[in-house]
Amino acid sequence: MDTSRKLPASAGAEWVLGGWALLRRAPLPLGSLGALWGLFGALLLMAAMALPALAAVLQLLLALAGPVLFGGLVWAVREVAQGRPALPGHLLQGAREGRVPQLLATVLPQVVAGLVLGMLLLVLVGGEQLQRLVEVRDELDAMARSGAQPSPEEVQALVGGLPAGRILLWLLLGVLAAAGVAMTVFLAVPRIMFDHRGGLAAMGDSLRAAWRNLPAVLVFFLLAGLSLAGVYFAVALVSVPVQLLLGPWPAAWLAQLLFTGVVMPVLAGAVFTAWSQVFGRGAGVAAPPQPSGSIEV
Repeated sequence: MDTSRKLPASAGAEWVLGGWALLRRAPLPLGSLGALWGLFGALLLMAAMALPALAAVLQLLLALAGPVLFGGLVWAVREVAQGRPALPGHLLQGAREGRVPQLLATVLPQVVAGLVLGMLLLVLVGGEQLQRLVEVRDELDAMARSGAQPSPEEVQALVGGLPAGRILLWLLLGVLAAAGVAMTVFLAVPRIMFDHRGGLAAMGDSLRAAWRNLPAVLVFFLLAGLSLAGVYFAVALVSVPVQLLLGPWPAAWLAQLLFTGVVMPVLAGAVFTAWSQVFGRGAGVAAPPQPSGSIEV
């Protein structure tokens, strides 16, 4: 197991800038890969809407495809970093490398966090109060759709009986769980793809490295969030005239492809840059494969 390096907080900004720099080196090839990911997701969601009986299966397929596609995108980013072209087939590089089980393992933290938070919600709030919370949400949605502006007294009457303190505690636990999941999977994909680590081992490496470089990780997530917001705003501006000329559906498709075409390569490039710095890979030279007589998860 490689020892992670401790970097200054400013490294988090370097990771984000590294993602943008790699996209600028090959905007069309990497953007096309991100757009293909967005197209795949949009088609699956449309199929789920058209076939409600298969909606759960299709949504599960989309969730499981995410780590595999991201592994391929990180591979394509490394190809660009090393002066080679990014190709559409790179999206399935995880399957070619035999790393699909390890990549799928990175879904486990999200599943575990979701189950734990669900149980905590029942324990902290209770089934009866949850039903009341759903009713309050539906009533507020109905008011919003009708254009009515509820008065402070009406809002107080609706939410007055809800256990606000316990709901806020649950939300805080949800934020902490999301942070833990993010740190666990942050560097796991390049560790799996390039360092040939098993899924669980790679997530352990990622969590330890992220905790050791917590200031840099916090800076990274802050700047990455700002970047995503900026891209979303720019895409919304571009889609407005398209919606006026062609209607909402073409505008929605264009927005989806543009957003994923920019955001996914930038995130993959940032994660690749972080992996290169934290584990001392320089220009992205992978460690030699670790021999194993069994399939790692």
